[in-house]
Amino acid sequence: MSVKDKKQNVYLTPNQVAKILMVSPITVRQWSQKGELESMQTPGGHRRYLYSHVQKFAKDRNIALHINNGNKPKILIVDDDEQLVEFMVEILSTHYDDIEIETAADGFEAGLKVKSFHPSIVLLDLMMPGIDGFSVCSKLKSDPMTKAVRIIIVSGFLSDENISKALSAGAESCLAKPVNPEKLFKVLGIDELTAV
Repeated sequence: MSVKDKKQNVYLTPNQVAKILMVSPITVRQWSQKGELESMQTPGGHRRYLYSHVQKFAKDRNIALHINNGNKPKILIVDDDEQLVEFMVEILSTHYDDIEIETAADGFEAGLKVKSFHPSIVLLDLMMPGIDGFSVCSKLKSDPMTKAVRIIIVSGFLSDENISKALSAGAESCLAKPVNPEKLFKVLGIDELTAV
């Protein structure tokens, strides 16, 4: 049996699947509950995922697999509120030892930074001058080169209508301002990526 064949038959935990798909473990569990991502249960009731099933799931949805190759997770913060951006940079860099952070003040700058920085996660404000967050989100998700980027909305205008519109545009989740650090860390779900 080749190394490749052995890898196909490896079982992964929800956290490991979350890590290689760059989503939170909660998202992985939701996919399983909906029957979208095939899993099996151990006698103890824990979910396990066959690597080949995860690979097929990612391919069907055009999601890039993020196998740990020494690269640091990259986060792009897009917001025109300088104080909020400074606060988020501080809490993220304090909480995570091994990430790279870039910032953009508007949707146009965000487009340039996405092309040069290649973030795996974008923390995106909705109401900005020029191009708003909805447009940025739609543009990133419609481009095959950036479709796999995770987009998390951080906004002070989270009406039911705006949440629905943001999720329809491709955002993964929405957080209200002022940002609750614990909620942010939970949604990001990258502790596993930065663990030593």
